[in-house]
Amino acid sequence: YTILSKVHSDRNVYPSAGVLFVHVLEREYFKGEFPPYPKPGEISNDPITFNTNLMGYPDRPGWLRYIQRTPYSDGVLYGSPTVENVGKPTVIEITAYNRRTFETARHNLIINIMSAEDFPLPYQAEFFIRNMNVEEMLASEVLGDFLGAVKNVWQPERLNAINITSALDRGGRVPLPINDMKEGVYVMVGADVPFSSCLREVENPQNQLRCSQEMEPVITCDKKFRTQFHIDWCKISLVDNTKQVSTFQEVIRGEGILPDGGEYKPPSDTLKSRDYYSDFLITLAVPSAIALVLFLILAYIMCCRREGVEKRNMQTPDIQLVHHSAIQKSTKELRDMSKNREIAWPLSTLPVFHPVTGEIVPALHTDSFENTSMPLMQTQQ
Repeated sequence: YTILSKVHSDRNVYPSAGVLFVHVLEREYFKGEFPPYPKPGEISNDPITFNTNLMGYPDRPGWLRYIQRTPYSDGVLYGSPTVENVGKPTVIEITAYNRRTFETARHNLIINIMSAEDFPLPYQAEFFIRNMNVEEMLASEVLGDFLGAVKNVWQPERLNAINITSALDRGGRVPLPINDMKEGVYVMVGADVPFSSCLREVENPQNQLRCSQEMEPVITCDKKFRTQFHIDWCKISLVDNTKQVSTFQEVIRGEGILPDGGEYKPPSDTLKSRDYYSDFLITLAVPSAIALVLFLILAYIMCCRREGVEKRNMQTPDIQLVHHSAIQKSTKELRDMSKNREIAWPLSTLPVFHPVTGEIVPALHTDSFENTSMPLMQTQQ
């Protein structure tokens, strides 16, 4: 069903094109590469992470994926080799990082892709399993159980696991950390015989209607999967390559193989020096010069183009100027006279005797009575 291999130094593996390839990076193997704990006899449980890349390049080939959930779990390389890579040795650099001691260990994995005689298998079915994560499905015993269940309902002569893809790589959402929810996984298998009647039950109008209403379709062979695998039958994809058409729905985008964008060409080690003088002129000098010219034009308009008093007088009629001058002179004389005048208070404001009682009546302007220079009346004296 699949190719499983344990990690070794400079190990050669020979997967087949179009068949699922799984390579486990075991932490137990790399523990021997790092120094033990200070205390003798203590079991080491160092957190170890892995970095995988194609030799001479920063990333892996487009068909090869890698997953490791935690630093305390094994890493897994998996994918489906393509026909274009047949006969080309692919060297994968595996670097292990010890997160306790910060030491590293490196090994090479040489992948020699072989061509399959009857690849691709003409009939391919893709199942969506809701209660599995991708690393759980990649385990040999779990994948073997699933392929055995598919073989019971399909009855093919040859059955291969073609590819496995996480639902997150298809645009799925990360599940909530409650009730041990899983992200889901897509499993594509291929066979050499047409689809069985059980698999074609998803094409029934009743099941199509139930799927459109987000209800579970009625599949007779679902009980053979239900004990271990919860399959979403509304998302199954049946592809008949002999007719080049999909019998149920179109192939979902993203089959786990990235498009080939050509070889990566890193930049050279030596960088050429660059002159930033022209950039300085464009970004600073030119805008500053334009702003200075605009400032000078505005200053000339505001300061040097004023009409002035002489021009105003020339445009004003003479009679109007005479009237204006006379008003100004009169206003000035009145203001000067009001400042210099010293006028005594009238007699009505000075104190007098009451005609009946003979008492002195207070003046109306008591605040300014003492400052007056006017003498009292003769009768009052």
